[in-house]
This record gives sequence, structure tokens and C-alpha cells, in this order.
Amino acid sequence: MEENSATTLEKIQEAALAEFLKKGFLGASLRQIVKNAGVTTGAFYGYFSSKEALFTAIVEPHASMLMSRFMEAQTTFADLPEEEQPKHMGVESRDHVAWMVGYICQHREPVKLLLCCAEGTSYEHFVHNMVEVEVEYTLRYMGVLRRMGRDIPQMSRSLCHIIASGMFNAIFEVVIHDMPYEQALRDVEQLQAFYTAGWSKLMGE
Repeated sequence: MEENSATTLEKIQEAALAEFLKKGFLGASLRQIVKNAGVTTGAFYGYFSSKEALFTAIVEPHASMLMSRFMEAQTTFADLPEEEQPKHMGVESRDHVAWMVGYICQHREPVKLLLCCAEGTSYEHFVHNMVEVEVEYTLRYMGVLRRMGRDIPQMSRSLCHIIASGMFNAIFEVVIHDMPYEQALRDVEQLQAFYTAGWSKLMGE
């Protein structure tokens, strides 16, 4: 009985993954998912209360992992003594982005659902939320540098948002274009170098 239940659940999730990837959450048909899974509607509702609950079951583990590791990188840096932060600048973010590229390449399809197919769900602002966190911690770091006597030009929150949004959306091109891991890692490392140089210029370094 347990084996049959596991098989039914797997069939539903596999059919859902294909349907969501093809049509996005809003365009996906629950009837088509059930049909392609070869199960009854009653069997579906034995596992999930709705189409969104099914979508959530697929993407939530990956959304949680990506966001929690991202927050860990941010807080690890912010918790350093202020005088030590400048010499650590970029170290934690490079390590985190390298990890993220690897994670994306290991879980391509559900991550693509999260980033490209989530309109109409609670995940549709996932990248925006990540950008907002990046902006907040960037502004905090600028405050640290000013307290240390650095002459940091004033930058609006909107400019910081534009820069961070450009960076994250560029990184997630890895997902959109299904890049091989080695290429993705190389491209993202060069992208980080590009953004680091830009931030250095803006900060008068």
C-alpha cells in the first residue's frame, strides 16, 4: 500500500512538473495533470488540496534552501565586527553564489518553476524579495564604511535596487538558458567581477 501511494504521488508530481514548466502556474490545467499522471481526481485530492498546494510542494524545498543560504551569507557578513567587514567584502558572496550555481544546476526543473513559472502564486515575487534583502544589507554596509571615515557618496535606495535586480536576474539566466555547470560558474564569476568593479567605482574606491 505504501509503495502504491508513493508511486501515485510521484506520478502526480512528475506530471505537474511537466505541465507547470510548459504552461506556467496560471496556464497549467489541473485536469491535464491528473490525466497525464493516470490517476483519478479523487486520488489527487487525497494528496493536495489545490493546484497551488501541488505547486508549493514542488518548489518550497528549493525556495527555502535558496533563501536560507542567501540570508546566512548576508547575516554572516553583517555580524562581523565592523572593522573586519571591508576585508571580507565579496568573500561570502562569492562563496554563496558559487554554491547557488551548483544548487541550481542540480535542481534545474523545480528551480525553473520557482523563478520562471510562479506567477499567480505566493512565489511570484521570490527574486524581488531577494533583491530587497540585498539592498537592505548593502545600505547597512555603506553605513559601516561611513562610520569608519570612508567618503561614500550618497546613493538612493532605488539605484541600489536597480543594480541588485540586474545582478540577480543576470545570475538566474543560468536557469533560463539551461547552462552547463562549468559554463554557468565561469560566466557568473565574471559577472560578479563586473559588478564588484562597478560598486567600487560608485563608492569612490
